[in-house]
Amino acid sequence: MLFDRLSTVISLGLGASVAHAAATKRVTCATGQVTANAACCALFPVVDLLQDQLFDGAECGEEAHSALRLAFHDAIGFSIHGGKGGGADGSILAFNSTELQFHANGGIDEIIEGQFPVFQQTKLSAGDFVHLAAAVGTANCPGAPRLQFMLGRPPPRAAAPDLTVPEPTDDVTTILARFADAGFSPREAVALLSSHTVAAADVVDVTIPGTPFDSTPFTFDTQIFLEVLLKGSLFPGNGSQPGEVLSPLAGEMRLQSDFVISQDPRTACFWQALVANENRMVREFKDAMAKMQVLGQDTRRLIDCSDVVPQPPQLKTAIKFPASFSQEDVQIACPDLPFPSIATVAGPAPTVPPIPGT
Repeated sequence: MLFDRLSTVISLGLGASVAHAAATKRVTCATGQVTANAACCALFPVVDLLQDQLFDGAECGEEAHSALRLAFHDAIGFSIHGGKGGGADGSILAFNSTELQFHANGGIDEIIEGQFPVFQQTKLSAGDFVHLAAAVGTANCPGAPRLQFMLGRPPPRAAAPDLTVPEPTDDVTTILARFADAGFSPREAVALLSSHTVAAADVVDVTIPGTPFDSTPFTFDTQIFLEVLLKGSLFPGNGSQPGEVLSPLAGEMRLQSDFVISQDPRTACFWQALVANENRMVREFKDAMAKMQVLGQDTRRLIDCSDVVPQPPQLKTAIKFPASFSQEDVQIACPDLPFPSIATVAGPAPTVPPIPGT
């Protein structure tokens, strides 16, 4: 089912061979696309390959969601103090037989199985492939930012060690300490959790794989920041499981880690500030991801190929309270910050369906 360790002698291909390429004026590639650097031209066919063979024709579906999760799990294997992995180097793909044994990486075996044969058709390093796939997949989601993509990561030297990925059962102090060790502030940690707006749980409760974290899992919006604050009343699956707390909606899972971060005085006000503030969420997430996706890399040797990433579709609607909910149901942990005025969807309380394909 899984793949053997990828040799570190894999060709750098589009990586080191272009790492020192001089930046030039905008060029028109043989495929017709325009880019700021000729070295990026070879990526346009890879983007098409990803959309066709991995993302079901540019859908914001399970594979796109999982590609973003994979990039985080890869990059967070890093410490500014050293000794915790090579960061955004693709080790989670290249050394998957090791890293998939880690408890925190439960449920990512399917996206690795999906990505590996596509990866083998390219000449990218494992790190470039993982982080290009994350940028392209995220771009399929309406409302998402156009993420930065830097080209030229060398092959990973070794697997990341265990216990670098925060778990939903961790307390806030533990989570923030792990982020700080990787170089991120509490605010940046919350910004990165914006990714949960297009995410789902597969293994928190194994009886209900593909359970979304909010009611709009195919749009990159601030619904996650609203719904995590709503009063919970039920568990979506087989009772209470480690890592989840009561959810407000049937079919929706609320991670324990998301909830405690939304209520903690170190993070509650920034969490609440993102509710119904799409522009700020997108900006903060894009900046935090730009930092995340080059952890452990010498950025002086990388080429900015962000213009190969597709422009995401625009978000067409504002977030709303799910039907039957209102501001009276919000568990406000930052009373000094005015809560935005948000409309409510008409009708009875919904049941959120699972993500297809999980």
